Amino acid sequence: MWKKEQIRHVIKRVVAPVTIMFIPHHHAKHSFNLNIPFLFIPLISILTILGIIYAGSMIGDLVRYQVMEHQMRDYTAKVGEFNAALSAVKQMEGELKALMSQGSKGKILESYESADMGTVDMYQIQKQIEISMETVAGIRDYLRNQKDLYMATPRGFPVTGKITSLFGSRANPITGRVELHRGIDIAAPAGTPVQATADGVVSFAGWNRGGGNTVVVEHGHGFSTCYAHNRANVVRVGQRVKRGDALGYVGATGNATGNHLHYEIWQEGRVINPRQSLEVARVP
Repeated sequence: MWKKEQIRHVIKRVVAPVTIMFIPHHHAKHSFNLNIPFLFIPLISILTILGIIYAGSMIGDLVRYQVMEHQMRDYTAKVGEFNAALSAVKQMEGELKALMSQGSKGKILESYESADMGTVDMYQIQKQIEISMETVAGIRDYLRNQKDLYMATPRGFPVTGKITSLFGSRANPITGRVELHRGIDIAAPAGTPVQATADGVVSFAGWNRGGGNTVVVEHGHGFSTCYAHNRANVVRVGQRVKRGDALGYVGATGNATGNHLHYEIWQEGRVINPRQSLEVARVP
């Protein structure tokens, strides 16, 4: 058994102060001493360790919270992209349905205009949307190209009248020599409007010797058309015209024996027979 003197000695040592000296920078004149009981040292150590553990857990929670916040922002942005893409797909689907309801290929091409949640696997949805968008965009591009080709292809009669001379070899009514007639002649009353048979840009509008008042229109895709013997032209070079627009009026200028329109079609620099273009509907 411990004696009273030993117990008192132990208690005295436990409660005896311990001096902690703080030595400031060498420029300072005085040091700082802190006296604390020896018993407080293990208590302070335990509290310090607990504080470090608590601070570490708080930092971990803060990091997890920031990660979750970033994921939520990313999820919200993806949902917004999904809704925008879905709306675009629905709009294009409606446009395509409206186009297909036109019936015939001609009407479709003429009326086409390019104007204008729970647990969700956003990656899979985005991939499906991308595939759908590419498919619809491909259809739109195809329709746009087909429309351009359709509107650039001459079709129908440029003037209401009677065909008096076909494409091919014939005796020239002025000289009597047999030569290639590079177009067709359509007889019509003087002053009858001469209409463009396809969309395009006027590349020539003026006097062309034997052709008299002549208009040439470039349509793209290798097509161009020529309208000769007009009494007057009503378009200028560089002017854009649509199928059915007036280019001039029927007359008998140049080497002509009467009022008529001489009409030619060129494709890739070669004159072709306009007959097949006349077999479709007349220009409205």
